[in-house]
Amino acid sequence: MRIGLAGGAVAILVILAIAVGYSTLFTVNQKQQALVVRLGKPVRVITDPGLNVKVPFIDSVIYVDKRILNIESPSQEVTLSSQDNSATSAELVGERLVVDAFARYRITDPLKFYQTVGASGADAQLSILLNAALRRVLGAATLHDVVRDKRDELMVKMREQMEHDAKPYGIDVIDVRIRRADLPPKNSQAVYQRMQTERQREAAEFRAQGSQKSQEIRAKADRDVTVLLAEASSHAEQVRGQGDAERNRIFADAYSRDPDFFAFYRSMQAYDKSLQRGDTRLVLKPDSDFFRFFSNPSGQPQSPGAPTAQALPPNSK
Repeated sequence: MRIGLAGGAVAILVILAIAVGYSTLFTVNQKQQALVVRLGKPVRVITDPGLNVKVPFIDSVIYVDKRILNIESPSQEVTLSSQDNSATSAELVGERLVVDAFARYRITDPLKFYQTVGASGADAQLSILLNAALRRVLGAATLHDVVRDKRDELMVKMREQMEHDAKPYGIDVIDVRIRRADLPPKNSQAVYQRMQTERQREAAEFRAQGSQKSQEIRAKADRDVTVLLAEASSHAEQVRGQGDAERNRIFADAYSRDPDFFAFYRSMQAYDKSLQRGDTRLVLKPDSDFFRFFSNPSGQPQSPGAPTAQALPPNSK
């Protein structure tokens, strides 16, 4: 009986020893840092990984993540600055912008973190700080600054602002980024219509410039055609004049070589052209020089008493 009671006592002592040991010893891994709290008051901060001890049943351990953590900011509308004198954004002065941002941070002072925000209030407090920095920095910026010109600079200012506000909480802000910055849906269609109108205006301007250039090319082509035709006509007249001069020279040379034959040939041409078929009538004197080859083949003037040519009947040759 005594052996049974002794065995039970030993078992109870072993169980108590295990419970005390479990309550006394705790480990901190590489991803954590620990804060030992005694009756609600922090007494020790442990940042190095390893096995540690605490007062059993009195001390409690609060683990704090030492890795880089993320905090997301839900999409929200921010009113931009109205100091924008650019022509392209004149209609967007004071426009509201839907911004989606996030931040990366690390808890560097677990004691301050526990005393200020507690283990469960970090996300809510950092969301407030992120939204405040977002509105404060973007409220002094213009649309072009946020969308194109100074976006990196604005994100640096947001990080500096948020880091300054988060220092009292034992938090070090690593980075702040703007993930998306768009116009509200109700304004997107209006902006799209303005862009479409601007592109249509540019297209109409380009068409007008093309039409003007086309007219200039056509006018130049018409002018060149007129000049070429005038030059060709002038050259043709010169060639024709040279041909007529050469023809007259040949005629003159032929006449000088045989005047009688030349006179006969020209008279035959005159007979052929004047006595055409049709209603041709000639009223001439019988002794006219026009018919001298009718009365004398040599074309010499006829002697007195010689027969003379008679008037030709119509349609005769």
